[in-house]
Amino acid sequence: MSEILVVIPTYNEAENIRLITAAVLSACPQANVLFVDDNSPDGTGRLADAMGQADPRVHVLHKQDKQGLGRAYIAGFKWALERHYRYIFEMDADFSHNPMEIPKFLEAAANADLILGSRYINGIRIVNWPLNRLILSKGASLYVRLLTGMPFSDPTGGYKCFRREVLEAINLDRIRSNGYSFQIEMTHTAWKLGFRIVEVPIIFEDRRSGQSKMNSAIVREALGMVLRLRFRFQQMKNPAVK
Repeated sequence: MSEILVVIPTYNEAENIRLITAAVLSACPQANVLFVDDNSPDGTGRLADAMGQADPRVHVLHKQDKQGLGRAYIAGFKWALERHYRYIFEMDADFSHNPMEIPKFLEAAANADLILGSRYINGIRIVNWPLNRLILSKGASLYVRLLTGMPFSDPTGGYKCFRREVLEAINLDRIRSNGYSFQIEMTHTAWKLGFRIVEVPIIFEDRRSGQSKMNSAIVREALGMVLRLRFRFQQMKNPAVK
């Protein structure tokens, strides 16, 4: 059985899932892929089922309604832990995360527990974003770092690799975030628990097709979550920078 699982949440991603699967398995043939589909009206879930019937490395977890990014990842993480995967990735379906970077994450995982793909190490590595989106992202990263003390250049990014020990140590039922603040909450929790976290540089490309899930409600949720995180672990000292 594979030790590597790439968890990909989907909602109306029928245009992308064949291509992203081919790219993931080309970059890392020993990996498995798990699509967590939020009952997509465009038939993404049915297409993923057909792909799974053709290739045993492809799996599908169907959710009954659209519950958001965080709930999809939590369901995927629990599925992975039940099946004893050792390395569990987060990745978007829209090619904003390049599957060819997977071996880089696995190499870093030899000496780390959580690997964060960073768009901002030694410069900005983002393709096709409008200036206002870049300013929002950079401002959010600064806000998170100032309020939480986390030393990471890109705490809001969604391309990650967890060793299973990290996910086993986190009470996944207590993770409340559901939008992009989910990324912040998971990293902050792992950091406060003392796990070894490193960043690897990635190139982030805006989605090739489909529509972005970003909206004002997601931004408001993230702002509020960062404030709550500041006080949730206030009695625990910040881990030493390694």
